[in-house]
Amino acid sequence: MKKFKLLFLLFFVGILLVGCKESRPKNRLVVGATSVPHAEILKHVKPELKKQGIDLEIKVFNDYVLPNAALDAKELDANYYQHIPYMNKSNKDNGYHIVSAGKIHLEPLGLYSKRISDLSQLKDKATVLVSSSRADWGRVLSILAENNVLTLKPGTNIETASFKDIKDNPKKLKFKYSFDPKLMPELYKNNEGDLIAINSNFAVEAGLNPQKAVVLEPTDSPYANVVAVNRGHKDDKKIKALLKVLKKKETQDWILKKWHYAVLPVK
Repeated sequence: MKKFKLLFLLFFVGILLVGCKESRPKNRLVVGATSVPHAEILKHVKPELKKQGIDLEIKVFNDYVLPNAALDAKELDANYYQHIPYMNKSNKDNGYHIVSAGKIHLEPLGLYSKRISDLSQLKDKATVLVSSSRADWGRVLSILAENNVLTLKPGTNIETASFKDIKDNPKKLKFKYSFDPKLMPELYKNNEGDLIAINSNFAVEAGLNPQKAVVLEPTDSPYANVVAVNRGHKDDKKIKALLKVLKKKETQDWILKKWHYAVLPVK
């Protein structure tokens, strides 16, 4: 009898939860985001969406795992915090079917130096310091390859590239990549390498101006942050409305002004 009562209670609670999900107002758009800059950008466009009859509800997450789990469980209509390489890995590891509805901004990785102001000034056997985060390796190699400093082996996938994928390294650059990402600005300040790769969020926290980097990652990088949705929902009207206000010139100008080019809008 106790077992029957427990099963009945669980069944009843399940019905209530389903009812709660279905009772979400049609004009509400629930988007998960990490706090900076994503949630702040969403808060900025919330009034504009309200004028269009869309009630934007922002759920702030403090980690990178839960937003995709919540989206897959349909607790969110979308999330805004990740780039496509991360999304692809999350799909592969968890069996999700999450897709990009559109690129919004890039938090560019930059190569900084106290020794040179242009990549053409790099000397033979110069030292390039990179963080231990594998996600940064392909980004650094891509920047150097696009600027004709080195070449990569044919077919190299930038998302998974390592320093073993270098084909030609005419300047015999020396790569060191055992550093915590947060320590990179300190290495720059101490002038410990010819080039130091620093993510813009850590650069800004350390008082560095990304505009003064020797070279910044281009905005067509695959590492641009996207609004992500479950497969089949990228053309939903509310999602399209969100993308439109995020890509408005006024919104993009506000982003540039607020974060001083540490966050670059993607057109």
